[in-house]
Amino acid sequence: MLLILQLAIILFASKIAGDLSVRLGQPSVLGKLLVGVILGPTVLGVVTNSDILKEISNIGVILLMFVAGLETDVNEFKRSAKAATNVGVAGILAPLGLGYVAGMFMGMHAFESIFLGLLLSATSVSISVQTLKELDQLKSKEGSAIMGAAVIDDVLVILGLAFLMSFAGGDVNLGMVVLKKVIFFGAIILISWKVVPWFLKRFALLQVTETIFTAGLIICFLFAYFAEYTGVAAIIGAYIAGIAISMTKFRDEVSHKAETISYSLFVPVFFTSIGVSAEFSGIVQNLGLIVVLSLIAIATKLVGGAIGARISGFKWKNSMAVGAAMISRGEVALIIAAIGLENKLLSADLFAVLIVVVLVTTIVTPPLMKFFFSRLKDDADGVALKKNA
Repeated sequence: MLLILQLAIILFASKIAGDLSVRLGQPSVLGKLLVGVILGPTVLGVVTNSDILKEISNIGVILLMFVAGLETDVNEFKRSAKAATNVGVAGILAPLGLGYVAGMFMGMHAFESIFLGLLLSATSVSISVQTLKELDQLKSKEGSAIMGAAVIDDVLVILGLAFLMSFAGGDVNLGMVVLKKVIFFGAIILISWKVVPWFLKRFALLQVTETIFTAGLIICFLFAYFAEYTGVAAIIGAYIAGIAISMTKFRDEVSHKAETISYSLFVPVFFTSIGVSAEFSGIVQNLGLIVVLSLIAIATKLVGGAIGARISGFKWKNSMAVGAAMISRGEVALIIAAIGLENKLLSADLFAVLIVVVLVTTIVTPPLMKFFFSRLKDDADGVALKKNA
């Protein structure tokens, strides 16, 4: 019964906080993140991050990325391949390099410093996706570049982590890691092209209710599981599942119902649970380190992603908007941090510091995106006025 009460509190608080955030000129996701901190153990303690709540949250982020895939303009996505590659690579090199330097200055060994750089290189665009939707930019060329870069970022960081762990004495077979990635993308392309349309058509013939939407969910969850099993983030699998269905005639029906179920329950729990799970123990003693690493984390992704977009032909204002969307480290960095703690590449104190740093990058991403994308809108409105004058 406690879970039911906590769900009611989360849904009520997240909607109110989201509305207040919008009224203050910020994306609603910022309010949902902050209210999680207030509801969690750090402040009020009315919501605890139980195992069941974590699972509901995991479903929320998977459905969020699934909806993003359904709304992706595939043609624009293809045209943005070069930009996505440049943004993904540049967005890794900058934090990797500066993270390594920071680690060496902190007295860490070479492997530990490289690990810190890899952790700071991770990107999770689940927060950015919601902000892009609210700003009506998900289908833009910037949005397509961001989503493509997120896929590339995830693969390169995981491969880099596997490479490091194989040399650092971790129980990792680098060849097997690479093979799994090749199998995943090869199989997923073939399945998306041939199996998904066939499955949707056949499942639609069943004499029960909501067959199309259920089929969409089955594809989403199977793709997410397959991605996770092969070492790719589950959210990438869910996103690709959405893209696969978006190329069929069932896109609109699945998208409409997926949005309804996602944003009424699962997605609000995901956003709020990020704040609920925040740990601030030892924050005062390590405040200086938290500030320094947070600045490095924010600046390197912002500048690295922007340079990648600029190389691809984007204007500087557009490039900065792309870079801002790559800042959030989210659950991907948390998973990597847990691996580092388990393999003694991170101390317990540094692990706690990095959890706060990840939260900081997550919270600053929506307002920074709003700032840079608003500048693009202002420029576009100005051009339109001149043409009409």
